[in-house]
Amino acid sequence: MLKNARLRSGRVCDISIADGVIRGIGENFTGPAEHTVDVEGRLVTETFVVAHLHLDKVMTVALAGDAAMEEYHGSAMAGAMTAIEMASKVKQNYTESEAVERGRKVLHEAEYYGVSHMRTFADVDPRVGLTAIKAMLKLKEEFMDKIALQVVAFPQDGIIREPGTEEILRSAMDLGADVVGGIPWIELTEEESRQHVDTCFQIAKKYDADVAMLTDDAGDPNLRTTEYLAAAAIRTGWIGRVTACHARATALYNEVHHRKLLELLRKAELGIVTDPHTGPLHVRVRDLLTAGVNVALSQDDVNDAYYPYGRCNLLEVAFLASHILQMMSAQDRDILYDMITVNAARIMRLSDYGLAVGKPANLVVLNSQDLREAFVNHSEPVYVIRNGVVRQNSRTGR
Repeated sequence: MLKNARLRSGRVCDISIADGVIRGIGENFTGPAEHTVDVEGRLVTETFVVAHLHLDKVMTVALAGDAAMEEYHGSAMAGAMTAIEMASKVKQNYTESEAVERGRKVLHEAEYYGVSHMRTFADVDPRVGLTAIKAMLKLKEEFMDKIALQVVAFPQDGIIREPGTEEILRSAMDLGADVVGGIPWIELTEEESRQHVDTCFQIAKKYDADVAMLTDDAGDPNLRTTEYLAAAAIRTGWIGRVTACHARATALYNEVHHRKLLELLRKAELGIVTDPHTGPLHVRVRDLLTAGVNVALSQDDVNDAYYPYGRCNLLEVAFLASHILQMMSAQDRDILYDMITVNAARIMRLSDYGLAVGKPANLVVLNSQDLREAFVNHSEPVYVIRNGVVRQNSRTGR
């Protein structure tokens, strides 16, 4: 029993949990409980969901240096493709065991900060082969009771421009990858970008898998892979099963074209994951949300060639986004919090998620009484509850 739990609405209530499931939300429950935790009016919410993270690349910033980061962040992202090419050199050092070790450290940190679900991208290409995929699948099994991982087979360097990648991508799905990834804008021509998308949908149809792609991640208003991805989702019947990450170039579209894009995204029920803290451009979040497009915030990178910080603390991500997006009102904080919880869960199509009776008891107890205070401190939860098991965070000193 959680006593005196403050919900986001401000209501203070009790939450009863049995067999790992939320059994009741109300006032003054009576009857015995094996374990009672008085949270003293602290804010209790759903756990956090990371809908986009390159877990195979975490903690490689020392190997990468600053050159790729400078290309990615500078000159209005004109050098984004160059940055990816430079950063890919890190993969020559990959081994399955060291990728597992790096990923394990970040997953422990994510668990500490109240993350219950994560979608991780893992590179597949002739250079790295299936090494990253195998490492992520090992971590998926190891952390299955702590953080539920979805593994994305991700052709980071392209499919058409990297012969042999398609076969490795298919092999990754055979091994057990959950989601078909893509990065169509990295191809050298518009025709090849479309071929990239079409190939990924063919694979997704074969494996009945969702699709998640990094689209238009550069400072070029002529990039159009986000809209082609949405059109492909409609054409192939994959409505509601497709995600576009970044889509930064859409910020540069003229107003007429952007409004057309919004309608296409809405019809495709295509989710958008944005990471405004990891690059100088970002999607028009307010316009997307107003149009009824689901938008989530995520971590994207942790100490790698593109972003030298990160703790998988999604309150920290939301805190940064509130400044970058100029979203600081009480209503904005509610929206941003949705973007790291319920919106991200919708991106990952989690049916067993939420603070509601009958849902698995995956909750965080924050060391605050409202979202303003939570954003100010963006500190670790006092308690993290996973499938009904309560863990007190030792660093809180409580």
